[in-house]
Amino acid sequence: MAAAPLSSDQLVGILRDTIVSLVRRDGVDLSARQLGVFLTCYLTDGAHTVRGLAQELNVSKPAITRALDRLTELDFIRRKVDPSDRRSVLVQRTVKGAAFLRETRHIMADALAANKTEAASRRAAG
Repeated sequence: MAAAPLSSDQLVGILRDTIVSLVRRDGVDLSARQLGVFLTCYLTDGAHTVRGLAQELNVSKPAITRALDRLTELDFIRRKVDPSDRRSVLVQRTVKGAAFLRETRHIMADALAANKTEAASRRAAG
């Protein structure tokens, strides 16, 4: 039997539970913009530049730069001058950033499992 697709309420609940878990744990707390930039860098293949991220996320280059500044402070990304165009800066992933993504995936998987258990309990009671 195929799993039923999640409703928008369930998806928002999973997002909420994931964010709450990220905030409660002892560690880094990213803003929505920082998290959006981070996830784009880690989940989208190819080289990333400030200009490209600004276009992809439809936000200003200064907003991307501020998010990258924070992600650099945390060692989640590293900036490197593009050898083929010295005016451009490439955004690179780091080991610490990959570990944060892995932790976030685990937290989200736990939130999904809890949501499925809660939904099954409601169905059984209903």
